[in-house]
Amino acid sequence: QVQLVESGGGVVHPGGSLRLSCAASGFTLDDYAIGWFRQAPGKEREGVSCLSSDGSTNYVPSVKGRFTISGDNAKNTVYLEMNNLKPEDTAVYYCGTPLGSMCEPPESFETWGQGTQVTVSS
Repeated sequence: QVQLVESGGGVVHPGGSLRLSCAASGFTLDDYAIGWFRQAPGKEREGVSCLSSDGSTNYVPSVKGRFTISGDNAKNTVYLEMNNLKPEDTAVYYCGTPLGSMCEPPESFETWGQGTQVTVSS
C-alpha cells in the first residue's frame, strides 16, 4: 500500500527556516518521483519542487535559491529545506507521487499525504 506522511510544518518569522519531511512506504525513491505542492487559502494547489527517481530536481521560480529538495534512500524520505521564508510561503504543504519515475506532468500526481501547515508571520 502506497502511503506518504508529511511532518515538519510550523510557525516561523519571515527569514526563518523549516525542514519538511515526507516519509514514503509501499515503494522506494528509486521507483517513483516525489513532489512537494502547496495550497494557500483561496488559491489553487501549486507545485513547489520535485525529485525524480533518477535524482533530478526542479523548483518553481518563486522558491529557487531558498528551498532545497533532497532524498534519503535509507530512510525512504524526501525533505524540503526551506530558508529565508516569506509570508507568501504560508500554505498547507503536501507531498505526492505520480506513481511513476518523472515529475511531469503535474496532473499525473495521484497519491498524496495529509499535508502540513507552514505559517510565516511576524
